[in-house]
Amino acid sequence: MSVGIVLVSHSAKLAEGLAELAAQMAPDVTILPAGGLSDGSIGTDYDEVVAATQRADSGDGVVLLYDLGSAQMTAELAVESLADPSAAVVADGPLVEGAIAAAVAAQSGKDRKAVAEAAAAAGMPEDLEPAEPAAGGGDEIELELRNEVGLHARPAAVLVRALSAFDAEVTVRLGDQEADGHSVLALMSLGARLGDRIRVRARGPQAPAALDKAKELVDGNFGE
Repeated sequence: MSVGIVLVSHSAKLAEGLAELAAQMAPDVTILPAGGLSDGSIGTDYDEVVAATQRADSGDGVVLLYDLGSAQMTAELAVESLADPSAAVVADGPLVEGAIAAAVAAQSGKDRKAVAEAAAAAGMPEDLEPAEPAAGGGDEIELELRNEVGLHARPAAVLVRALSAFDAEVTVRLGDQEADGHSVLALMSLGARLGDRIRVRARGPQAPAALDKAKELVDGNFGE
């Protein structure tokens, strides 16, 4: 089981498209769109949000994200109406970036609180920082991206999910920029493409194993 995710939007097409995108990065997570009104027009449908929240809950709870202010109100009212309101939480974060971050966190087995925090923190600029010279006490390898899309969307999510299994702090560097290896959005912000050489640095008890896994994924084109 994993935390479910509900995307509350004024637009059915927006919610459905985002759910489809997020599902590519979190195949084992229930991600349900709840957008638009029942007649197909723009708006939010309270009954649909309640139903989606109930369907998304497999036992580990649900995180709801929203696009605009009135969608937030609808989502909060839906949560309050549940038999157990504590089973769901409305995350205050950007809809698109938050959905991606929440999906990856849920896929990695994080609990409801951690998934909501990932959504709320999504897109923060401090995730991407100027790279510093490699310091002692860590291991580092250089890898060449040979997959067609580089470190974008699904490959970034695959890397983050894999690295979450290791007790290690991991960063990925491209040129003069460095990103947290546990943040999909930060990795995507690097803009690493086919043919780019990235440097992966790890520190901690399982640093060598984390680097071995990163090399395995890059060499295997992230399973593409």
